[in-house]
Amino acid sequence: MTTRPDLLVVTDLRTHFTTEVGVARAVDGVSFQVGMGETLGIVGESGCGKTVTALSILQLIPSPPGEILKGSSILFDGEELLKAAPARLREIRGNDISMIFQEPMTSLNPVLKVGHQIEEALRLHRGLSKSEARSAGVALLAEVGISDPEERYDCYPHHLSGGMLQRIMIAIALSCEPRVLIADEPTTALDVTVQAQILDLLAKLQDRHGMALLLITHDLGVIAEVCDRVVVMYGGQIVETGTTQDILTRPEHPYTQGLLASLPGSGDRDVRLNPIPGTVPSPVNWPAGCRFRDRCPVAEERCAESVPELLPLSEETTRLARCWRVGSIGGPVEGST
Repeated sequence: MTTRPDLLVVTDLRTHFTTEVGVARAVDGVSFQVGMGETLGIVGESGCGKTVTALSILQLIPSPPGEILKGSSILFDGEELLKAAPARLREIRGNDISMIFQEPMTSLNPVLKVGHQIEEALRLHRGLSKSEARSAGVALLAEVGISDPEERYDCYPHHLSGGMLQRIMIAIALSCEPRVLIADEPTTALDVTVQAQILDLLAKLQDRHGMALLLITHDLGVIAEVCDRVVVMYGGQIVETGTTQDILTRPEHPYTQGLLASLPGSGDRDVRLNPIPGTVPSPVNWPAGCRFRDRCPVAEERCAESVPELLPLSEETTRLARCWRVGSIGGPVEGST
């Protein structure tokens, strides 16, 4: 795979929330990078820290109760965002780095026409007049595949389908031609046909605009469709990372193996699904040692004693895994199927 210059570099990101029952360590030491024009997928169950990671990049964490701890670093094209002034952050958000949020129906303002919501970013970041912003907004709706864009421009969100609303969210995110697009579950609650259309649209727009894409999802099928590399998160930490092909064909961490084993097969009704037992624990009370150990089929005593490091599987690879049974040795996890 061709190496691309890093555009976004996240290092030791720690985002915690102070609650009545203790400190929730939602993101706890996450590091990754996204290259120019690259698609990086972040996958994991709900509660693993994926969305909090994305919101932390744009510093959209409510404070209090949230806090990005000292020692964390988020570099965008070499600029430290955690040290940027509020005015500079407003310039970057929606302009250089955009985000497609979950649930477009709740992300869009229900009392404003969708065209008005597209115009807002165009006028703020690109300095367009109202008429210029309207022309550009209609062109964006056409680019994301909305039929009759002039008519849809003047609709309220509740007049449109879920697929159309997701396309409008994409249009808003792309309005200022960002260099990084963060897509948080962009196909959730859409039927499979619309999901395929949205993923195809994102791929085409990424190629056309040359932007980096950070795709957050719980769906490994989506990962397989569009991502170059994958970060697997569990318990606020990265447990495995590598190329999409490596992760999907040779998973090393028991959690990644469990995610793949729980997927429906090729249609054989006699084959039972094999879900991961239990649920993701509370970030207020992560288990000691390996955070997956209570659900892991191959856990042993040392898994409870200390947290395994995220280590390369060999000297020749950038692939990493956080498991005592993998360490830096490589090969499949002992006892796995």
